[in-house]
Amino acid sequence: MTESLIERRARLLGPNMSTFYDEPVHLVRGQGVHLWDSEGRQYLDCYNNVPHVGHCHPKVVEAICQQAGTLNTHTRYLHEGILDYVEALVATFDASFDTALMCCTGSEANDVALRMAQALTGKTGVIATDHTYHGNTTAVHQLSQTNPPPGGYWDSVRFVPAPDSYRPLGGVPGMAHAQAFAAKVQEQIDALEAAGHGFSSLILCPFFANEGFPDLPQGWLDPVQAVVRKAGGVIIADEVQPGFGRVGTHFWGHQKIGLKPDIVTMGKPMANGHPVAAVVAPAATMKAFRERFRYFNTFGGNPVSAAAALATLRVVQEEGLQENARLVGEYARDGLRELATRHECIGDVRGSGLFFGAEMVLDRGTKEPATAFTKRVANAMRQQGILLNFLGIHYNVLKIRPPLPFSRDNADQLIETLDRVLAETPLA
Repeated sequence: MTESLIERRARLLGPNMSTFYDEPVHLVRGQGVHLWDSEGRQYLDCYNNVPHVGHCHPKVVEAICQQAGTLNTHTRYLHEGILDYVEALVATFDASFDTALMCCTGSEANDVALRMAQALTGKTGVIATDHTYHGNTTAVHQLSQTNPPPGGYWDSVRFVPAPDSYRPLGGVPGMAHAQAFAAKVQEQIDALEAAGHGFSSLILCPFFANEGFPDLPQGWLDPVQAVVRKAGGVIIADEVQPGFGRVGTHFWGHQKIGLKPDIVTMGKPMANGHPVAAVVAPAATMKAFRERFRYFNTFGGNPVSAAAALATLRVVQEEGLQENARLVGEYARDGLRELATRHECIGDVRGSGLFFGAEMVLDRGTKEPATAFTKRVANAMRQQGILLNFLGIHYNVLKIRPPLPFSRDNADQLIETLDRVLAETPLA
């Protein structure tokens, strides 16, 4: 069945439709933190942040069904659903963030944020890290050096080295690393100004998720903030991965690291699988954007999407899932650190809340990345009924990012299985 599905995908969807794992999983059902394949095998989901409050959470399902059976249209008609949601959403932010633009994907949200920055600054130059991902519209595709756009990069887009706490820029961790990163941003600001584009915005994930979620202390981005503010630029925080309580200690990733962005974008986990995304900004920023750009999104903020998003947000808050992320995440990272005492391949353990993992190395002394080994481990874990993956600058960091109801028992299963897989998987 799996083979025929792969052939059918290629015929109907075209080539290069990526799948996870050497042997793709054919999923048919999900509930909570578990998934089941077409043969009835159960998997522990340690990867998917889209079902933020658990696969098929009954309160979210009920909200979608009830609203879908009542009304669904767009925002050129009046409806209280989108207003109720935005009020609840902006209440999780600092007071200055009081408006939101609703759309359907994180790509759209980041595309809009870039235009907001242009409206505020009158300039077009954008800076991103060299190992990030912010989406796949034409504009945000320009921000990805891991998937270069056909025809090359616009001259108005520049890159800085991704932060790496395990191998810090300049060789010194902590604030020296932060200052070195800020200096690289300043270099690119100067280059954009010299090229005539001017500096509009720095866009980053405040958790640097795709970069391998380096261990960066609160205040690490202060030097960068100072550089951007002095240049009159805008900071865009992409919260698609760390947002909505996932990091445990704070509701948003920018709050955890102490970043004070001008614009915040979000997407994937907002409505537990329903396609919802948003841009949150101060009213003056939204006004500048609305006056400069004519923007309408047919499906953004529709009543069903708003109901799904509001139900998801309420579940996070009412079921204490942020605190669960903090406690279970700490417990799981302790388990990884214990594994590191027995498995030399684990070079570094890091993360926050229920976004954590381990960097795999061939040698702890040289910190040589164990990229191929990490891929073998991810595939072996899949065969053992645990779904996780890998990312990072060298693609050697195990990426563990389960739904927020993940429990200590689930963490025990993860750690015990990983212990067995590490012992059985050859490093070379």
